[in-house]
Amino acid sequence: MAQKGLQVDRAALAVSLAAMALLWAGISVLADDPVRLPTPWRVAEVLWAEAAAGDLGRHVLATLGRVGWSFGIAMAAGSVLGLLLGLHPRFDRWADPWVVIALNLPALVVIVLAYVWFGLNELSAVGAVAFNKTAMVVVTMREGARALDPRIAEMARVYRLSPWARLRHVMLPQLAPYLAASARNGLAIIWKLVLVVEFLGRPNGVGFQIHLYFQLFDVAHVLAYSAAFVAVMLVMEYVLLQPVELRARRWRTA
Repeated sequence: MAQKGLQVDRAALAVSLAAMALLWAGISVLADDPVRLPTPWRVAEVLWAEAAAGDLGRHVLATLGRVGWSFGIAMAAGSVLGLLLGLHPRFDRWADPWVVIALNLPALVVIVLAYVWFGLNELSAVGAVAFNKTAMVVVTMREGARALDPRIAEMARVYRLSPWARLRHVMLPQLAPYLAASARNGLAIIWKLVLVVEFLGRPNGVGFQIHLYFQLFDVAHVLAYSAAFVAVMLVMEYVLLQPVELRARRWRTA
């Protein structure tokens, strides 16, 4: 039954993407303006040419590297801070204004200040993106820590479980849905921010290429690089993140 549901989901995804491509093709044909709105097959030609030349893979890998570093730092720092705030109300009351400010500070401001203060380098790019995402992880994991069942924690104390056993068998199963939600939502935000930092100040990556072809008013190349990275994110979403999230929630319905 689960396998059948998975096949239906894949079929729905394929039909939905095909409908999107058909809609794009119809609008581009009706607009009859290949400079401003190229057809999907024209973008596919550009995509193939960039891939054959090796440029597409090089820039996509550069962007994925920045996404990976930013994602890892934000998830690690945000999870630890979120747990501390959720488990220690006094600390939470003191730190809450900091979290609110970090959560509402415009990402563009953080990126620009990082480049001004620390230079146009990888540290600034990755740090600015990680900072913007960390506050979101903190908020989600804080709610997860607040939702921990005290009765289960009391049972763990009665059975004298070690700190590691409590973390593994008591806390992590309850926090898993919050971790999965943070990862899934965060990845969608992080890769967009990475494109912004590349657009503003990096010498490679998908964002850099979009900036380059934006200056040349080459919409086909802009759409080709955008489509390539959207495809990568779709694979990560449906092959990695959604199965992990379903697994994290399975114990609640078992």
